[in-house]
Amino acid sequence: MIIGYARVSTDDQNLDAQTDALEAAGAGKLFADKISGSKRERPELDRMLDQLRDGDVVTVTKYDRLARSLKDLLEIVETIRERGAGFRSLAEDIDTTTPAGRLVFHVFASIAQFERERVSERTREGLASARKRGRIGGRPPALSAAQKDEVRRMRDGEHRSVPEIARLFKVSERTVRRA
Repeated sequence: MIIGYARVSTDDQNLDAQTDALEAAGAGKLFADKISGSKRERPELDRMLDQLRDGDVVTVTKYDRLARSLKDLLEIVETIRERGAGFRSLAEDIDTTTPAGRLVFHVFASIAQFERERVSERTREGLASARKRGRIGGRPPALSAAQKDEVRRMRDGEHRSVPEIARLFKVSERTVRRA
């Protein structure tokens, strides 16, 4: 059986275009969520996965309707495969029920993984280059060295309360404790 899954991120958005395309593709059963794709707990997706049978084909209009990240997509498609079902994305023309479709899916996934790793590598290179030039990323310290000395003196020498010191320096109590 062809099983359709549709998702929109907010209640204001409409599922009609997706459900029409899935019905045109032959979906005999439809599941739809109105929830952000970044949320892994999607009631209708979970219900669909629970009901999958051997030979079913989960069909979506675009792969990003099923998952927001490559990792999530691979995990969901693996769950579908473990249940003996296939996966098909209409827009990307991916169909894991055929050997060629599985190849295309894995090439697609590998390219996306490669790109994610390259972005991470470029970020690390950029941070290293900035450090060489004396720039340090992150938030600036909440207290200067002199202020830290004063906080320690007030906290440890005068035994003033942490909340009081935090209010005086306009910082969090945690910052006062770490000083």
